[in-house]
Amino acid sequence: MEEIAPSGWNRHEVLRDGARVVGWTWGGGAPVVLLHGYPQTSYMWRLVVPHLVAAGRSVVAVDLRGYGASGPAHGDGPVDPGRYAKREMAADVLALLDALDHRDTALDVVGHDRGARVAHRMAVDHPSRVRTITVLDIVPTLHMFEHVDREMAEAYFHWFFLARPGGLPEALISADPEAWLRSRFEGRHSVRPAEPGAVDVYLDAFRRPGVIAATCADYRAAATVDLVHDRADRAAGRRVTAPLLAGWGRSSYVGRNFEVTDVWAQHADRVTGLALEADHYVAEEAPAELAEALLNHWTAAR
Repeated sequence: MEEIAPSGWNRHEVLRDGARVVGWTWGGGAPVVLLHGYPQTSYMWRLVVPHLVAAGRSVVAVDLRGYGASGPAHGDGPVDPGRYAKREMAADVLALLDALDHRDTALDVVGHDRGARVAHRMAVDHPSRVRTITVLDIVPTLHMFEHVDREMAEAYFHWFFLARPGGLPEALISADPEAWLRSRFEGRHSVRPAEPGAVDVYLDAFRRPGVIAATCADYRAAATVDLVHDRADRAAGRRVTAPLLAGWGRSSYVGRNFEVTDVWAQHADRVTGLALEADHYVAEEAPAELAEALLNHWTAAR
């Protein structure tokens, strides 16, 4: 399948740090930025976007570096995890927004999974660019690593597997990328039965050259340089100042194991929490409910 974003979306591209950064836009009105998670692409927002556009918002959905239509930030040699730090990914998003003439506008930013970690970094590093932030089904990376127990290690084993150095995860995943990718959705109400082809879209994107290495580097960055940045923020007292909505799936690991609102209150000044009737992939499991929550969050922040 060639499609990575739904039909009707407009494609935009910039080059930054040797990487091709691709975004998709749709609709008119005040823009909102949507950032996807692993192992997905901007296609994951396809069920949410129509609700936002119908409410008068426009959408900028960005494929993170190395994911979807965006190119990896490395050549054929060893991959430097530092090039996949969330700080770098956030800078990619801002470069695309600049190209779309949103340089002087504080925007509503929404991220799920990996994209939520990028959104978190955007809000801390570039507070003037973020009007509100929504993080979906995560707690901060540093908090996760500081609260590892057996249940977390089993539920999130891929964090530790993908972060292994030396090319081992790349070699094993490359042997059967379809089996690996589909395993990320098994046992969850992740993609609606009416759209069985959604995982095929993610699989096509996952098979593109450099993607497996890039996504492993993303997780290596989370276990190394991202923690350095997060610890520096904590030492300096840097927090999210924009209104933050923390949404999670009531059935997800995060929803079952963390007091999500309380955790985010340790990192942000103004936090609202919301449990959705979903597992991890909330944008595909509860799109209408999520869209309503987003619109309410943005209205309350006016």
